[in-house]
Amino acid sequence: MPIGPLHREDGLPLALEVVSLANDRPPRGEAEAPAPAWNIAVAARGSGLPPPGRLLRTFSDWGGAGLELATVPRGRGTRKSAAAAAAAEATSLNLLQSHPSQPMCIIFFKFDPHPVSKNAYRFILAANRDEFYHRPSKLAGFWGNNNEILSGLDMEEGKEGGTWLGISTRGKLGALTNYLQPQQDPEARGRGELVAHFLTTDMDSLSYLKKVSTEGHLYNGFNLIAADLSTTKGDLVCYYGNRGRPEPIVLTPGTYGLSNALLETPWRKLCFGKKLFLEVVEQSHVLPKDTLVNQLLDVLNNEEAQLPDPAIEDQGQEYVQPILSKYAAVCVRCPNYGTRTNTIILVDADGHVTFTERSMLNKDPSCWETNTYEFMLQS
Repeated sequence: MPIGPLHREDGLPLALEVVSLANDRPPRGEAEAPAPAWNIAVAARGSGLPPPGRLLRTFSDWGGAGLELATVPRGRGTRKSAAAAAAAEATSLNLLQSHPSQPMCIIFFKFDPHPVSKNAYRFILAANRDEFYHRPSKLAGFWGNNNEILSGLDMEEGKEGGTWLGISTRGKLGALTNYLQPQQDPEARGRGELVAHFLTTDMDSLSYLKKVSTEGHLYNGFNLIAADLSTTKGDLVCYYGNRGRPEPIVLTPGTYGLSNALLETPWRKLCFGKKLFLEVVEQSHVLPKDTLVNQLLDVLNNEEAQLPDPAIEDQGQEYVQPILSKYAAVCVRCPNYGTRTNTIILVDADGHVTFTERSMLNKDPSCWETNTYEFMLQS
């Protein structure tokens, strides 16, 4: 099976073909099992190739899981049977091609339209965007008619202008996560447009999600939070996932967690992160704002893997195995993929919004920039 494209350092192409694939992951339940390791052997064709057995490319960006691509002498691979070869091809296609199309995120939020305490916030959100570090995007800023929308923007070719999270001065808030699924439809519409369209429409959140539910089949799996925050009319927060119920639902005040399954699906990392989130927000009415934001950022940057988690493995199947040891944490941290944006949104009883974004710079996990915007809702 040909794979690629890959190139030598001088830019000349390399033609590679999978000849074997092995999963070195020990059986489930084995004590102190190491991280899963996928090894792909290939035959390489082209001039100036490294000697057989030399590592060409290491897929350590998936959590250091040991996914390796190495040259082998052509005709000397460990091909076993036609069935095994077919399985190897299918699995390697999944590993090599489906990863780029499934950015992950995690969101925790609490809302109470009528908080008892004078100093309490009526809406608190903490969210991570997980994505390839090289995917182009803009830092959060105001845009739209009269610059009333605040969000980051995807700048990937063909997906320009989409977003994963945003809020407007009119009180419209949208947040998106992808639904983890082994197979993706490359012809599906870009999911980032779902948030951008809501932030620019005059439709209320429930009506918008009802419209989206009639078009859900046009997209790969997603979860969408849409809210209308109005100081005078009251707050309305709604949810729709195109892999769940056919109709959107109106959420009751409370605390929620959303990752890459349906809302409140009890993945271990979601339950763990939600517990940490609750510990902070329960003290939010007595904490200085800067302290509250910093403690919420600490929650979002927790890298403790919550394993084992059969629910993630069952939903993600082979796709998630190479990155499971990293993906099972609130903060995903791999060499070329992971959490690259933290966002905190606070809305107080008077409609004062504080939007804090902490973003990775220059594809470097050690280099970050934090920006805060504040404004009053006009609703």
